Amino acid sequence: MAAREPIGVIGTGYVGLVTAAGFAELGSDVYCVDIDADKVQRLEQGEIPIYEPGLEELIARNRERLHFSTDISEALNHARLLFVAVGTPPTYSGDADLSAVHAVVNSMPVSDHHALVMKSTVPAGTGQSIKRLFQQTGKDQFRYVSCPEFLKEGSAVKDFLHPDRVVIGDDGDWAGDAVAELYSPLDAPQVRTDINSAEMVKLASNAFLATKISFINEIANVCEETGADVVEVAKGMGLDDRIGPKFLQAGLGFGGSCFPKDVTALKQLAGNSGYHFQLLNSVIEVNELQKRRVMGKLQKHLGSLVGKRVGLLGLAFKPNTDDMREATSLVLSARLQAAGATVVAYDPIAETEARKLITGVEFAPGALEVVKDADAVVLVTEWDEFKSLDFTAVAAAMNGDLLIDGRNALDPEAVRAAGLTYEGVGRGH
Repeated sequence: MAAREPIGVIGTGYVGLVTAAGFAELGSDVYCVDIDADKVQRLEQGEIPIYEPGLEELIARNRERLHFSTDISEALNHARLLFVAVGTPPTYSGDADLSAVHAVVNSMPVSDHHALVMKSTVPAGTGQSIKRLFQQTGKDQFRYVSCPEFLKEGSAVKDFLHPDRVVIGDDGDWAGDAVAELYSPLDAPQVRTDINSAEMVKLASNAFLATKISFINEIANVCEETGADVVEVAKGMGLDDRIGPKFLQAGLGFGGSCFPKDVTALKQLAGNSGYHFQLLNSVIEVNELQKRRVMGKLQKHLGSLVGKRVGLLGLAFKPNTDDMREATSLVLSARLQAAGATVVAYDPIAETEARKLITGVEFAPGALEVVKDADAVVLVTEWDEFKSLDFTAVAAAMNGDLLIDGRNALDPEAVRAAGLTYEGVGRGH
């Protein structure tokens, strides 16, 4: 493959590492920068600090094109495009914390041949404020491009190499053209627009998907009252091509590093501008309540949870990741313990991360150890291995017989045939 333009990537988290490995796969030398010296050392030794299917193999295959350092000067010396992939976590007010972004901006030299390419999710208007900052510090020749990421944890490598679209917001200069050229081998639709609109595309996309999830969860709750089955309802809805089937899976609510943060950030952005985004308030409220509804299901069958043993199958916010940020298991484990229950849990990948965030829970080495002597079991994360469980063995190991399918991922008839009581989300009576 012919050599392509080298790039810099600032930040080696989910987005930064996948972006770096993806562009290396496309033929670019990539100069990765991170302030965490320990992480940089591990990356240089080939150790990947996150779990993401296919990423380790992609990095190993392109090892000679990937360079890791704590010093930004190497990236500046070799690359004119510097992709920014640092964290923008929510503050206590709900606004995005842009301190890491501003630290990157402040570290940039005076230059007429460099550009920052923003991959981090930032509020609309951030690009304009950064350009003002460049002007105030004599760096007005430094270019700026908004190029939001649309990577899903668990399928991020595939999403990079086969994207639905590439959004590029720029001022119509060389930097936007250079980013467009970098992405051209991927043969994806490119949306060239202004910087504010590119920033809004990311927030609006995630807010819409979160809205779909909260909507179908509301429908599921109504289905439980009317005897309808939300799985059948969603199937009928999803066949309408104006609606589509994706993100119509009812369950225990959404989590992760993106949806909760981006929905709150968009709501705050609107509020800071004097606009009350009423719909997103409801989306957030529905999601928080949904995570707690399983408590009602448990109490309906078991009565008081004091002294009861409850098993949790899965801890990560979704399958194929070890990410525990805003995971339903965090809320559920805390609520169960507050109600007097003993909680035992198993996740095939996320236990290490879970131990940092969850206290008072017994961690089991496998699914059958979780269900042993349990009065009830809750499927929290729909890992494939849970879908193929031997439910007869599960029933034999349990003390009780209640299985709550928090993701509607199991076959109700197979569960009932094993002698268990099945309770899904929105699956009627």
